[in-house]
Amino acid sequence: MNSGHKAVNYVYNLYLAFWHQKELYENRESDIFLKELRQSIGSDVYLNMTEVHVISCVGQHEPINLTAVAERMDISKGNVSKIAAKLVKDGWLRKTQLNDNKKEIYFRLTQAGKRLFAIHEEQHEKEKRKLSAFFERYGDAELDFAQRLFSDFIAFYREGEN
Repeated sequence: MNSGHKAVNYVYNLYLAFWHQKELYENRESDIFLKELRQSIGSDVYLNMTEVHVISCVGQHEPINLTAVAERMDISKGNVSKIAAKLVKDGWLRKTQLNDNKKEIYFRLTQAGKRLFAIHEEQHEKEKRKLSAFFERYGDAELDFAQRLFSDFIAFYREGEN
């Protein structure tokens, strides 16, 4: 085996280890976030992270329709429809119509949804600060490479969907 293959295998193994650690980290952070959410909003809050992210998407773009939520989150309209129906029923979202378009249904946050949105945004800001501090250890050339690498990964995974 030549040294190029060894390097590719080594990078591949690091990639697998990265994804495993990332998954463990995200699960741990999600559990902590959902626990904090229950403590601050109410112990009867039972949401998964996809539902929280739908609330966040609505909060960032309200009023927003189902199609736009699906496109922004890159999930199916059917899935968004099911989630939105649950979130409306549970009091996180409300349906509305715009004055100039009575056929189209739009979503807005309720007061409870706004509180959850604020908590979620605060969590994202904390995570952004942590990652920004992490990236401070790298120089411009390394960050340029990382940007290219992540952009290529995104394209790679998007192409895999087709």
